[in-house]
Amino acid sequence: MDQYKKHIFICVNERPKGHEKGSCAHRNAEAVFRKFRAELSARGLGNEYKATKSGCLASCSTGVNAVVYPEGIWYKGLVEDDVVRIIEEHFLAGRPVQELRLFQEQEGKLEG
Repeated sequence: MDQYKKHIFICVNERPKGHEKGSCAHRNAEAVFRKFRAELSARGLGNEYKATKSGCLASCSTGVNAVVYPEGIWYKGLVEDDVVRIIEEHFLAGRPVQELRLFQEQEGKLEG
């Protein structure tokens, strides 16, 4: 398939331990990424939805961060338990999970 219905990029960037900004890698980002891949595969959705590792998404203090395209919906503070919910509610039902969003109201405007 040339184009996916949705493509989520999960930050797995690693900064040195103790870095003032923190990093998604130190918040279990790799496990979140693996859970997305496993869930999509187990549900037979791998040809329609894609999960890819990403470098820094520049919101380090709120990680694990991810962004879903084509909509440009950003998520923050992800843990493995959030993966199924994002797949079911956002990917399959078309409703982004509001309480996990990094940006609200207008995409691209950081919550203050």
